[in-house]
Amino acid sequence: MTAPTIVVLEGDQTGQELLVEALRVLDRPVIDVPLEFERYDLSLDRRRATQNGVVREAAEAMVRNRLGLKAATITPEQSGDVGSPNALLRKAVGGKVIVRTGRKLPRVRPVAGIHAPITVVRMAVGDAYGAREWREGAGDAEVAHRTETISRGVCRFVAEYAFVHAQRVRGRVFGGPKYTVSPIYEGMLKEEMDAAAARHPGVPYEPQLIDATYALLLSNAGDDPLVIPSLNRDGDCLSDLVMQLFGSIAGAESLLLSFPDDAQEFTPSVVMAEAPHGTAPRLFGKNLANPLAMILACAALISYIDDKRAANASRAIYEAALETVHAGIVTPDLGGSATTSEFTDAVIEGVKRKLDVWSTI
Repeated sequence: MTAPTIVVLEGDQTGQELLVEALRVLDRPVIDVPLEFERYDLSLDRRRATQNGVVREAAEAMVRNRLGLKAATITPEQSGDVGSPNALLRKAVGGKVIVRTGRKLPRVRPVAGIHAPITVVRMAVGDAYGAREWREGAGDAEVAHRTETISRGVCRFVAEYAFVHAQRVRGRVFGGPKYTVSPIYEGMLKEEMDAAAARHPGVPYEPQLIDATYALLLSNAGDDPLVIPSLNRDGDCLSDLVMQLFGSIAGAESLLLSFPDDAQEFTPSVVMAEAPHGTAPRLFGKNLANPLAMILACAALISYIDDKRAANASRAIYEAALETVHAGIVTPDLGGSATTSEFTDAVIEGVKRKLDVWSTI
């Protein structure tokens, strides 16, 4: 059997440092899963030198190999520069869904008593992003216009994946768009949510308007995980809120998923995992940045490998990483004194211990 290949998208500053640390957790002696790695340098200098050619090459490699692991990268602010690689990657691999999960970290107090995981399943394309914008008139009569579009197909993938994920984590599908105000545009996602609910009658379904969703999240103290399907911009905002509700962005990972247009089963054709945070330039070179989110991204990515060893390794990484936090071995952002490499060392030892014990049962 050929070893799965993970396309590694290298980045900038602490993004690259944390990627290097997280990849140590995927070493064969640690997880006993044979993996190959194909690397592409997506640092700002390289993107500029190739005029984003390296980004297109990396996307083609992910389409071939299905799996990608991306470090945080710098997005230049100047107009006409290379911009963010994320939008290019999403388009090139046919990304349709972005999945971000916030979770409670041991010893970190969440806001409003929230403790069950919350997953935001949002559109990866369309809506406010990439919309055509223009202005007309002058002075107080000047008017700004924006033409946004969403497609039935992307709405269906978002809704269906939300229910599939909720079934997997034994959670409920919660929230939704402002379909009462925008029955034609935002109502399209609500229609697909209702259709997915009919296909998954065993999954609890509690649709809410987006404004009510925000308000109810602050008072949610339920025991079941929440899965929130959303439009692209709503999901972007919700993701930031959800991660902060748990007191730290460190306990979240982000997935970009592609599906064939004619998919009958919701098995992703491309999965790209990353940490949702940026490059943290003030921590660059200090060995103090928190690698937890990047390590969780590794765990999430290998869960999509059809191999029992990979499934076991994924669970072991999740558990060992969170148990390391519980033991108080944490970086300064979580109130500890561990270095980046010390935290990773502790996770690696935890993974090895778990897999060794599990092999005897």
